[in-house]
Amino acid sequence: MQIRLAQIDELHILENLARQIWPATYEHIISPAQIEFMLDWMYSFETLRQQQEQGHEFYLLSLAGNEIGFLALEWIQNNSINEQPELKINKIYVLGEFQGKGIGQALVKKAIERAKETNCKAIYLQVNKANSAKHFYLKLGFQVREEAVFDIGNGFVMDDYIMALSL
Repeated sequence: MQIRLAQIDELHILENLARQIWPATYEHIISPAQIEFMLDWMYSFETLRQQQEQGHEFYLLSLAGNEIGFLALEWIQNNSINEQPELKINKIYVLGEFQGKGIGQALVKKAIERAKETNCKAIYLQVNKANSAKHFYLKLGFQVREEAVFDIGNGFVMDDYIMALSL
């Protein structure tokens, strides 16, 4: 298993993985139209490129030479200048056939490593309230910080838990 920082010419791999993973992950939670809207919105090469230019880090996880998962990280500085930043896991996905084999845990471990290297006080993420992945995050020590509903346009919303892990 190898986790590496994705280069700009590899961002299409993230988009391809998302297009494989999202339908199976979200088909029982949100409509196909919302899945397609969110994939176009969050995983287009242009969106990923802009995020990378803004300092987001994208990691690809490969096994036997095949990319099977990815992680996207963003550093969030709160209003107070002296306050430590938090690391947001914006995206973390593993192909279905590799879930439950420690791959997601390896990606979270990478996030924790980067958070500690950059002196973050916590890691947080958003997870759909109906997504069973919330149990995975609870098992890893994340706690529900709050519940939030985000209007993302086109009549769609994200109904999420915001989960955090203090460092």
